[in-house]
Amino acid sequence: MTEAPFLPRERLFKLQHHFQDMTKHTYLKGRYDVITSVAIPLALAASSMFMIGRGVYNMSHGIGKKE
Repeated sequence: MTEAPFLPRERLFKLQHHFQDMTKHTYLKGRYDVITSVAIPLALAASSMFMIGRGVYNMSHGIGKKE
């Protein structure tokens, strides 16, 4: 007994050919890979830099100290 293939062979060859012919990096070849590999890390880095900068400003000016 053999299992049915996950994808038809022709469609699989078509997808393989499509991904092998692209000139982008491997981790950016998918449809939404730019969002997960570039946009989310940039957003996290920008927000963390903002919070660090705000914390340094508050500490240097003595804002938010508890008595």
